[in-house]
Amino acid sequence: MSAVSVTTPAPTGGMRGSRRTVILALALGAFGIGTTEFVAMGLLPSIAESLGTSEPTAGHVISAYALGVVVGAPLIAALTARMSRRTLLIALMIAFTVGNAATVFAQSYGMLMFARFIAGLPHGAYFGVASLVAAYLAGPSSRAKAVGQVMLGLSVANVVGVPAATWLGSALGWRAAFVVVAAIGLLTIAALWWYLPSLTGMKITNPMTELGALVRPQVWFTLFIGIVGFGGMFAFYTYINTTLTSVSGVSESLIPIALMLFGLGMVAGNLAGGWLADRGVVRAIAIGLVAIMAMLLLFALLASNAWAALALTFLIGLSGTALTPALQIRLMDVADDAQTLAAALNHSALNIANAGGAWLGGLVIAAGYGYRAPSVLGAGLAVAGLLVLALALLYARRTKRKAAPVVEPLVTADAR
Repeated sequence: MSAVSVTTPAPTGGMRGSRRTVILALALGAFGIGTTEFVAMGLLPSIAESLGTSEPTAGHVISAYALGVVVGAPLIAALTARMSRRTLLIALMIAFTVGNAATVFAQSYGMLMFARFIAGLPHGAYFGVASLVAAYLAGPSSRAKAVGQVMLGLSVANVVGVPAATWLGSALGWRAAFVVVAAIGLLTIAALWWYLPSLTGMKITNPMTELGALVRPQVWFTLFIGIVGFGGMFAFYTYINTTLTSVSGVSESLIPIALMLFGLGMVAGNLAGGWLADRGVVRAIAIGLVAIMAMLLLFALLASNAWAALALTFLIGLSGTALTPALQIRLMDVADDAQTLAAALNHSALNIANAGGAWLGGLVIAAGYGYRAPSVLGAGLAVAGLLVLALALLYARRTKRKAAPVVEPLVTADAR
């Protein structure tokens, strides 16, 4: 039996608001996490200047946050397996708020690196547990839609939170941006405390049960689909500024509009991806990967046309993000009784995809293939994701066939 049921809707008793209100509170936390994850990128020059270091060195604070995500997701999910999901979500938001408050008061490069690492630790576990809670509250027919709505906070952060915090940080100093993030954390803590029900119907597990996710082949297949498939999108997105200005001829002043288009595509992708996944998880993953491949290839072909490039920037954001709810639901399905760890690992995988896609995209540019090359590379990575999905389905079919009981004939040859 699954440790945390995602197929039975939770009772409404004890809830101070509607299920939609609870999911909105969960999405608010996702909004804060999305804002803090990306806002440092636009404030690196200010951070470097205030700490008396170079911009490349200051860029390591982004890596420190990503390392916190990768380490924290499996570690927290396993060690807190016995905790109430309600208590855990509030505790994760408290840790997130403390990490961002420490960022505000960091007076040295080392302190800032440590603060960003601490801020990143609850990232994956929060999204994993929040997804499980949203699916539990929504019931079997709308669980992917509910997960997509939680993830919507991350997408909206790219459209609203990051630009607003970056502007504030530029105007008042980079620390002001993280004051806002810490305030969002405090608001989320209050919302979860007030609206999140006790969730007593969600069964808790133990660390050894959760670690069992690591020996399930389908969990690893799904994580690799995310790493490879999302790697393609990040290979494109990392170099979007230079690609649009040098290849598409887009004015530097229009780059914020392009980034906003990508963010709007992410918002639409979460909604579309949740709708698709509720109608078939595997099919939604396949559609998402095919869409990523097609949009990236089209971008490589049409990048010299500014209008086509801007439209495709929106569509790449949409097709890439549409994959998220389906991957999250599939991890929860194939993990059996280790759903918390599996769901949290999804965000470790996406951070690996971010780093890997950026690295591979940089390699093809450095090799002299130009700024269209990361899009072509990304399309190839999407194809690789489809191959991993095919291998996962083939493995599942063979495993099922081997596990099928042997039916003895009713009449033996001797009897005949």
